[in-house]
Amino acid sequence: MNERVLSFQGIHNFRDYGGYHTPSGKIRAGLLWRSGQHGDATADDLDGVASLRIATIIDLRGDSERRVAPCRRHGAFDGTVLFAPGETAGSKLAPHQQAAKGVATAEEARAAMQELYVSMPYRDVLIRTLTLYFKALATRDGASLLHCLAGKDRTGLAAALLHSLLGVGEDDIMADYLLTNTAGNPERRIASAAASMRANYGQQMTDEAIIALMSVEADYLHTAFASIRERHGNIQNYAEQVLEVDGARREAIAARLIG
Repeated sequence: MNERVLSFQGIHNFRDYGGYHTPSGKIRAGLLWRSGQHGDATADDLDGVASLRIATIIDLRGDSERRVAPCRRHGAFDGTVLFAPGETAGSKLAPHQQAAKGVATAEEARAAMQELYVSMPYRDVLIRTLTLYFKALATRDGASLLHCLAGKDRTGLAAALLHSLLGVGEDDIMADYLLTNTAGNPERRIASAAASMRANYGQQMTDEAIIALMSVEADYLHTAFASIRERHGNIQNYAEQVLEVDGARREAIAARLIG
């Protein structure tokens, strides 16, 4: 799995989420990339990203996040950046930051994250951005990059939805989601968040709570999928009724990605 991960100095969790088997064939590698934000990218990082010839970037962050940490782009980047205006996390904070309020222990952190994942598939601005994402996969040529702030929650859900719609096996869907916990240098990413988390939400927050907030766990994704199935029965119904991904759009996405 770690062969999927590209190492950059200022971009965390950058990796290929293609290459998985589906009933129709294998998703091609090099077309689907995911990561955290690019505001801290170095010049070498930007050169490395440019070499991937990414044509479409889907930014799952909210307007406030983009203002605070605008992403750097290579000077030669001539692709399209897609997002819906507004706050995708329901506030000015990323989901894991929102969950941190009032948290002291790992148990409280996990409960807060699961609560967020119940509502994440139904946040209006995120829905509109995910709709743009699936439309782009069906209609635009070339490689795409999917990212949010940390590249783990909103990005993880979006990637898991695509994998599910293409028929990727449940074990592979979860393995890709959990790869966040080992991709790149997670220790540095978590350590860098600890000071700001405690400064904003209190020194009582334990190291284990910060790890639970800055990592992903299987129960988080299970919670989101259970929320979807409770309302819609299955992922395909949710995608069609909420994200405008009907059978024709699924086939168009598969035709571009599988082969």
